[in-house]
Amino acid sequence: MKIFDTHCHIADPAFDEDRDAVIARFRDSGVCRANVVADPCEEEPNQEKVFSLVEEYGFLCASIGAHPHNASRYDAAAEKTILEYLKHPKCRLLGEIGLDYHYDLSPREVQKAVFDRQLELAYEKQVPVQLHIREAHGDCMDMLRSRLAAGRMPAGIMHCYTGSWEAAKVYLDAGLYISLSGALTFKNAPKLVEVCRNVPADRLLIETDCPYMAPVPLRGRRNEPAFITHTLARAAELREISPERMAEQLYENALRIFGLRDEV
Repeated sequence: MKIFDTHCHIADPAFDEDRDAVIARFRDSGVCRANVVADPCEEEPNQEKVFSLVEEYGFLCASIGAHPHNASRYDAAAEKTILEYLKHPKCRLLGEIGLDYHYDLSPREVQKAVFDRQLELAYEKQVPVQLHIREAHGDCMDMLRSRLAAGRMPAGIMHCYTGSWEAAKVYLDAGLYISLSGALTFKNAPKLVEVCRNVPADRLLIETDCPYMAPVPLRGRRNEPAFITHTLARAAELREISPERMAEQLYENALRIFGLRDEV
């Protein structure tokens, strides 16, 4: 099987002691591509580390954007950095960007302004986005509807989706893909079961969001890309197809939205 982890943070300090072993494990598990996320607005910006990593390993690609937690640190210099890295041949997405009202680490109005600005950059540069939306679906849907009405909505992905099927239909209508994480395997995730069963086959993706969101039966451990096989198996079970066919469809979907060819 070929598996594409569409969102991971293997440049995170959680992997500093054994990153090479983590990469070897996920390659052995069938994960032959992974997207590594960079953010120039972190307290310790990580874009140099991320892009050094993806340059070292041909099967990795990258995305870059200001996470909503860090929206208060978004400024002209951060935007310049994002635009510079978007020119890198291995940078495939602008993200993760969005709204997070669970922690409110940046004021909501600042989050919305920075989110909208990055959506506009993505539209102008014709780069897909990767959206992080937590407890903010109402505001997000309003913003996306406005962009659709104005004809300025970029393509993209709902990363680590945990919303309802009703909300997912709005995002699908906006042209977005739905990416499911290890949360799909949790016993208290009936909404995601419905989402997984109903998303059109050509608009579904999976990811780890590691080192977070480890799937059952590894919940509580540091997550890593090799663990994505548990999420894949659960998705295949819910859709009543073989894991091999599930992997094939998800891989095709990821190549399409990332604008990549099957060369690894």
